[in-house]
Amino acid sequence: MSQGLAAEAGLSPDISQLAIEDDTPVDNLISEKQQRLLTEPLYSNAAALGTRSFLVAANVGVFYAVRQPPLVPDIFLSLDVEVPQDWREKKNRTYFVWEFGKPPDVVIEIVSNKEGAELGRKVSAYARIGVPYYVVFDPLQQLGEVLLHTFELRAGRYQTIAVPWLDAIGIGLTLWDGVFEGKQDRWLRWCSAEGAVIPTGAENADQERQRADQERQRADQERQRADQAETRAARLAEQLRAMGIDPEA
Repeated sequence: MSQGLAAEAGLSPDISQLAIEDDTPVDNLISEKQQRLLTEPLYSNAAALGTRSFLVAANVGVFYAVRQPPLVPDIFLSLDVEVPQDWREKKNRTYFVWEFGKPPDVVIEIVSNKEGAELGRKVSAYARIGVPYYVVFDPLQQLGEVLLHTFELRAGRYQTIAVPWLDAIGIGLTLWDGVFEGKQDRWLRWCSAEGAVIPTGAENADQERQRADQERQRADQERQRADQAETRAARLAEQLRAMGIDPEA
C-alpha cells in the first residue's frame, strides 16, 4: 500500500527506515541557553497557557511527509497535544505531524550565522506545512539590525506582525535584558499580555524565597512591636506602683 493510501485509510506510514535522531551538536552556547530559556519556563508555569496541554521542545525534528527530510526548528510549541506515555516507540520519539494531527503552532529559529536561511527558504517551508506563527531571533545581528522578526500565517503566506503577541495562543514574546544562568545579555522570552516575562523555575524559587523572607521580616517586626508594647506596659505599671496605685485595679 502506498504512503498516500495508508494515510487515507487511517494507517500510520511506514517509518522504519526514517532516521529520526542524529549526533549533530548544538551550534553555540548562546543558542543552547536561549533554547532552554524558551522551553523550561513554560513547563515551570503551565498555567501561562491556560488549561491547554502543550509540547515545547528544542532541536526536535518535525516530520511533515515521509519522503521529505524533517524540519528541525530551534524551538517549537504545539498546543492541545500530548506526548504518548510509551515514548520509547519510534513513532512517539519525534514530532510526526500525522501522529499529532497538526503542525506546531509556533516555530522559533535562533540565528547563529548567515547560512541558516531563516529569512529565506525556511519562511516558505514553515508556511507550506501550516505553522501559524514563525519567529526569527537574531541575537548576533547576523541578518541585519532587527533582532526579532515575527510572522503570522494569513491565507497561506506569512505576514509580519509589529508586536510579537501571538493572539491565537494567548502568549507573547519579548526582548529582555537580564541575567540568565550567570550571563548578562538580551534574551528572547515568553511574556504575558501585560509584558511580564514567564519566569523560570529558578526565578519562581527566588520569588518564593523573597516572599518567605518578607514574611519573616514582618513577623519579626510584629514581635518587636509586641515586645516594645509589653516593655512600655511594665514600665507604666512600675510607675503606678511607685505612686501607690495598683495597676491591676
